[in-house]
Amino acid sequence: MNKNPLQQEDITKKMRPPVVVVMGHVDHGKSTLLDYIRKSNIVAGEAGGITQSISAYEVSHKSETGEDRLITFLDTPGHEAFSKMRARGAYAADIAILVVSAEDSVKAQTLEAYNTIIESKIPYIVAINKIDRPNANVEKTKMDLVEKGIYLEGLGGDIPFVPISAKVGTGVSELLDMIILVADMQSFTGDSKQNASGIIIEANREPKRGISATAIIKNGILKSGMIVVAGEALVTTRIMENFLGKPIKEATFSSPILLVGFESMPEVGSSFESFANKKEAENYIEMVKNESLNNKVQQKNVIQTGKIIPIIIKTDVVGSMEALEKEISKLNNDEISYKIISFGVGAINESDLKMANANKETVVVGFNTKLDNGAKDLNETLKINVEVFDIIYKLTDWLKILIEERRPRVETVEVTGSLKILKTFGSTKDRQVVGGKVIQGRIVNGGMVRIMRREFEIGKGKIIELQQYKIKAKEVLEENECGVQVETKIGIAPGDVLEAFIITIK
Repeated sequence: MNKNPLQQEDITKKMRPPVVVVMGHVDHGKSTLLDYIRKSNIVAGEAGGITQSISAYEVSHKSETGEDRLITFLDTPGHEAFSKMRARGAYAADIAILVVSAEDSVKAQTLEAYNTIIESKIPYIVAINKIDRPNANVEKTKMDLVEKGIYLEGLGGDIPFVPISAKVGTGVSELLDMIILVADMQSFTGDSKQNASGIIIEANREPKRGISATAIIKNGILKSGMIVVAGEALVTTRIMENFLGKPIKEATFSSPILLVGFESMPEVGSSFESFANKKEAENYIEMVKNESLNNKVQQKNVIQTGKIIPIIIKTDVVGSMEALEKEISKLNNDEISYKIISFGVGAINESDLKMANANKETVVVGFNTKLDNGAKDLNETLKINVEVFDIIYKLTDWLKILIEERRPRVETVEVTGSLKILKTFGSTKDRQVVGGKVIQGRIVNGGMVRIMRREFEIGKGKIIELQQYKIKAKEVLEENECGVQVETKIGIAPGDVLEAFIITIK
């Protein structure tokens, strides 16, 4: 159906529906919540008509003002490459929902999801789920969240929260209202005059249709016949479907779409651009290739030694956390750095240690706090590196020592002398006697040598005897001739050079 000019002008400047990702512990009801929203808010008949999952879908929700509003949800599973999927989801999304069970409260995976949200710098809403369960304790869950540094509205912070039961639907409508409220405050907008751009959230190869990918449009408009490029992968939008699997000719911002017929597999999580013709698309791909080549050359010329030490920090007050974060950042360098994976206020508890146990490199630091009894007992088994301090410089001094101990060591080979072979004498299975002249540095008895022939290394050996003027010597200096017995299985010939070397670890 053709739209009149006034409608077209409205679409050009209208607010963009939010893209939402649901995150949290795998057993806290993420999938149940998504299933309830999908079944309740997609038009009856259409929901049952979904024949394939494209990892995203749109729902319609009537706002408090009575207006029908669209919301796009990313259906990122909590299994198989969980952290990668969450990282991709948070990148693609505008708003995150952090689901926390009112029964189990905050778990290590809850905090992992929280840290991913914070790193992505998108607004989020806490959904306290399973309030219908007999053991649900909403107030305890709220206090546990605050203890972990997640400051809810009414409890010293501004993070909105909604108590819900994803199973029976209690509070879900209010959660959708909150999503719309946050979206309105953020003012997500899109411009349909531009060609579509967005993110690839799924890709696979189908036996009959070839390579297909799910994409979320974050801006602009995509029409049939345009060219979509993701990295170096290209597709002409001849086959374009909505999340219900229905063919469409046009899609705009926040829509999840399936594109079929890519020439190569697009990378999940990569951004895409669209073009009116293939020439423009090919020029863009050439630019991407050149950038990729330049990046590889730069990476090749840089020694990649950046080791990460994960660190969990518990403090007495929020102000202490901010001061510690600033001091710890000063310790980081190109070789090794600390990455704060969790901040919290209060005693170091079992949850902190269980989170640290996921990576044995992790350290747990407390400032003006202590280990609770449960954590002490658990650490008898886990043996996590935990330290508590009451003076900030003692804490940072300890971290300095630790960062030096764990700093990646680099082996360097230093040539200390070169001996040019003038003559060869007797040899056994693994020993040879040769005569030569020291042309650089010095040759030391007992030292290792590289056997060089026409500037190529053909093997290694060890000097087991050194003579000068037929007298045993500890070393022979530059410009002097000497006899050498070398332990090696490589045949040494006149004209070869023995390069004495030492390996240093810095």
